[in-house]
Amino acid sequence: MTQRALDSSGEQTPGPSRPGMIDAGAELDPVHPTEPPPPTHRPGGLTTAEVAERVARGEVNDVPVRSSRSLTEIVRANVFTRFNLIIGVLWVIMLFVAPIQDSLFGFVIVANTGIGIIQEWRAKKTLDSLAVIGEAKPTVRRDGVAAEISTHEIVLGDVVELGPGDKVVVDGTVAEADSLEVDESLLTGEADPVLKRPGDPVMSGSFVVAGGGAFTATKVGREAYAAQLAEEASRFTLVHSELRSGISTILKYVTWMMVPTAIGLIISQLVVKDNNFKDSVARTVGGIVPMIPEGLVLLTSVAFAIGVVRLGRKQCLVQELPAIEGLARVDVVCLDKTGTLTEGGMDVTEVRPLNGSDEAHVQQVLRTLGSSDPRPNASLQAIIDTYPAGDGAGWAVTDAMPFSSARKYSGAAFTEADGTASAWLLGAPDVLLPEGDPTLTEIEHLNEQGLRVLLLARARGELDAPDVAAGAAPTALVVLEQRLRPDAAETLKYFADQNVATKVISGDNAVSVGAVAGKLGLAGAENTLDARRMPTDPDEMATAMERHAVFGRVTPQQKRDMVAALQSRGHTVAMTGDGVNDVLALKDADIGVSMGSGSEATRAVAQIVLLNNSFATLPSVVAEGRRVIGNITRVATLFLTKTVYSVLLAILVVCSQVEYPFLPRHLTLLATLTIGVPAFFLALAPNKERAQPNFVRRVMRYAIPSGVIAAAATFTTYLIARHHYSGPGALEAETSAATLTLFLVAMWVLAIIARPYTWWRIGLVAAMGLGFLIVLVVPWLQDFFALKLVGTTMPWAAVGIAVASAVALEFVWRWVGRRFRA
Repeated sequence: MTQRALDSSGEQTPGPSRPGMIDAGAELDPVHPTEPPPPTHRPGGLTTAEVAERVARGEVNDVPVRSSRSLTEIVRANVFTRFNLIIGVLWVIMLFVAPIQDSLFGFVIVANTGIGIIQEWRAKKTLDSLAVIGEAKPTVRRDGVAAEISTHEIVLGDVVELGPGDKVVVDGTVAEADSLEVDESLLTGEADPVLKRPGDPVMSGSFVVAGGGAFTATKVGREAYAAQLAEEASRFTLVHSELRSGISTILKYVTWMMVPTAIGLIISQLVVKDNNFKDSVARTVGGIVPMIPEGLVLLTSVAFAIGVVRLGRKQCLVQELPAIEGLARVDVVCLDKTGTLTEGGMDVTEVRPLNGSDEAHVQQVLRTLGSSDPRPNASLQAIIDTYPAGDGAGWAVTDAMPFSSARKYSGAAFTEADGTASAWLLGAPDVLLPEGDPTLTEIEHLNEQGLRVLLLARARGELDAPDVAAGAAPTALVVLEQRLRPDAAETLKYFADQNVATKVISGDNAVSVGAVAGKLGLAGAENTLDARRMPTDPDEMATAMERHAVFGRVTPQQKRDMVAALQSRGHTVAMTGDGVNDVLALKDADIGVSMGSGSEATRAVAQIVLLNNSFATLPSVVAEGRRVIGNITRVATLFLTKTVYSVLLAILVVCSQVEYPFLPRHLTLLATLTIGVPAFFLALAPNKERAQPNFVRRVMRYAIPSGVIAAAATFTTYLIARHHYSGPGALEAETSAATLTLFLVAMWVLAIIARPYTWWRIGLVAAMGLGFLIVLVVPWLQDFFALKLVGTTMPWAAVGIAVASAVALEFVWRWVGRRFRA
């Protein structure tokens, strides 16, 4: 679906169809726009009175954010459809020319439409409540106090604080910058972070990858062009779905088949046959109505809506409905270790001084390093927890370099208690140390135990030197233990059982990541690869991805390339993550899954947000998707079998110049017992089979032969009955015999689709058969549905034809399954 957004001039501009994928347009440079002079920076922010004045003037970020369609849109989408219009016209005609029982199909449509509206409304309420929970809350300074507020409450001139992972929610000008690095790839496509200084512009849709700072809002609401696009892109939308597009394709062809067939039937019944006018109209309508698979679209919408509600109860926000479908098709899941397999926190288990370093001095360096970063990551937070800042002992921080996923280390410069100036780096040992350094062997043994190791090294030059890591003197090893998620092992086992390949992609040391994955029982965890040795050729990279299960020292850009390499081999890829280093890969994956506690940027681009931060919720999402896709594929065969046999029966009637065998009431009864009621239960049943592509082909390869057999059997019975019966009431007897054959054949199709059998599936098929039997034996139901079997010869002949057709169905279904694999 192509979305459109209003730019600041009021013109409509094409927008993207995926959250966070922002196309800023050719006429506007979103990153280096023409800005008015930056406003005077007020560190304490606006006062309450100034905020009220701006709100009164409309200078507020009032872009409407909603997660789903409004009630009016839901009603319109469910009521005003092409097929509802056709059936509505036919219903009105039938109300005038035939008994009420021939108008039952109209009441069924009204009920179906009502069910569709109610279910989507329930899904909407669930999504809206979850969207509020998952909403980004920027930190804004007002009256000298920083507090989190909703995005739509930001006003012009507000001072908004930024930290790693924060999304820039409105356009502004940088007021404060502490090594502030911003990723503008969602605006420009360029992955390299941009260093921002006071006075530089920042645009909504970008996000912070390192450092911190604050900016003053210069454009809010609809004035913020990129913010408007970001809001449009982040909406809950009905974007492309193979299931939906497949059904639309089928309905398009059904319409083209239906129109000429219906015209021929009308001419045949009203002009050629000189019968009772009202009876001819009723039989004409009876031939047209079953051609329409009216319940298929409804059932698809209901299945999706119920899926959203079910997942909502498990604190899973589905930002795009087809994400449920997409995850059901996934055959490779790429996991980020930190925050997915492990919990956010870590513990320092040991600090090992190197090269005769003084342990007390090392501890003071670590203590001061911790105080140098106002927004520490998990590793630094563990160091802070072990070595709290204290009184500082005369040490002062003179410069700081925040951690970056791209360079794999952070740093700080100090003036020590004795006045000595020093610069220190803390990060990945295999990045800071030269290859072959003997310390790496010691580190390797620690990594093999699943421990995470950081190297503290003293830099030889200034902190801002481009080659600051070159020649750094190793001073100490900081050994961290990661907290494994208690549910991670069970989740990995689920994916293995479902034949979904799991790839662990991390920025940490490959051996350490492999050890963690091995503790969780991941198959192939010992088969690790350091991404610095990863081939750059896409085809070779894809081969490496398929051969290995664990990858370490992966840069954010490599994560993106790895996803693309897997996709090039035809894999459907899901990517999970919670940090800013995962954003690019999440955006490009077929399905992006973010943790609710993840950065604002990851939540913005992900299609599924796990608000409870539980990786164990993913199997529920996969299972829900498989249930929806697998079951809709099953029941679509039922609906389209009816369409095929209805069209063929109409064609046979036109060619043979005979009365149409059925009244609308007959086909309403058949459709209810063989399709409507069982399809509803089958669509909501458990289904663990992985969703397969080629929906249209998979459905039609069974629906067409089944419909042909049903039409041939029914018309054969009808023609034999026309020769068997004569005199008054002959047409009713012929209709009853034909109805019996069609019901039995349609029931056999249902029995095939209901496999594999469980107690409730057998009970469902038996209940539908019992329902038809009751109609045949209860006198007032016989009269109501105009069904009465006359004699014994013709009814048994009808049963015999149905049995032969059932044998043919079994043979054809097995042959088609072997011959035409989807």
